[in-house]
Amino acid sequence: MTTVDELLGAVLAAEHGPCPSTLTATSVFWIHHGTRLAGGEVTYLNQYVLVRLGGSFGGCAFEAGEIDPAICRDASGTSLDVLLRDGPRPLRMAALDAYLAETLPHRDAARSSWAEPVTLPAGPPEVRARARDAAIAGLLDIEDGARVALIGVVNPLLAAIRERGGTPLPCDLNLRTTQWGEPVTDDMHAVLDAADAVVATGMTLSNGSFDTIVAHCRERGVPLVVYAQSGSAVARAFLGAGVTALSAEPFPFSQFSAEETVLYRYRQRAASGS
Repeated sequence: MTTVDELLGAVLAAEHGPCPSTLTATSVFWIHHGTRLAGGEVTYLNQYVLVRLGGSFGGCAFEAGEIDPAICRDASGTSLDVLLRDGPRPLRMAALDAYLAETLPHRDAARSSWAEPVTLPAGPPEVRARARDAAIAGLLDIEDGARVALIGVVNPLLAAIRERGGTPLPCDLNLRTTQWGEPVTDDMHAVLDAADAVVATGMTLSNGSFDTIVAHCRERGVPLVVYAQSGSAVARAFLGAGVTALSAEPFPFSQFSAEETVLYRYRQRAASGS
């Protein structure tokens, strides 16, 4: 498995579980969400499309204007194979995520000791964000001063990478500076070429850059950590095939709750049986 399209084709061919044409996406819904953490100057605006399949949810972020809220009416109750084939890319990724999460829920992967559950504490957004980003940065195995490409900038994660001894190379399509005034490039290839390790968001599944990042890291032998709310079960399928480690955060995401929630950390060495 080397590309997302190959994985999608294998799922449609029922190579990873039941035939998608026999399954129904009970609910498709759309969320527009804004966040500005205390002391910050950046308002993060995120849009998500989510698919409910049986006991699981699949989700994928998308850029403003890519999907209209009418998708909720048009796609809910649709056969899953239709969404996998015909939907806009973020909807296809959310449907694929729902399928793979239903086939193997993250909680079941934790019971089999493949995934490590990490409980985020109850509390305000700043507390929960720091705990989440520390858990993500904890997947990095780097030497002091290592250059870490961060594709998809989250300011608390930049701080967490520094605390691990890394030197962040921030890249984002929407942000131009970090909270501390550092420049943020939109040239993904520049940071990939310079990096000793890469941390990338699941949003790369939505914008189509995921395959490029995985291939680049695989060819250079550079460790790749994916932090995924978007497509967490999709990214899991690439552990050991370019993805070194994964922080998987299934819906409901941490920013939508003030109570304890769980994310799941995976490492490449535990990828057998995926």
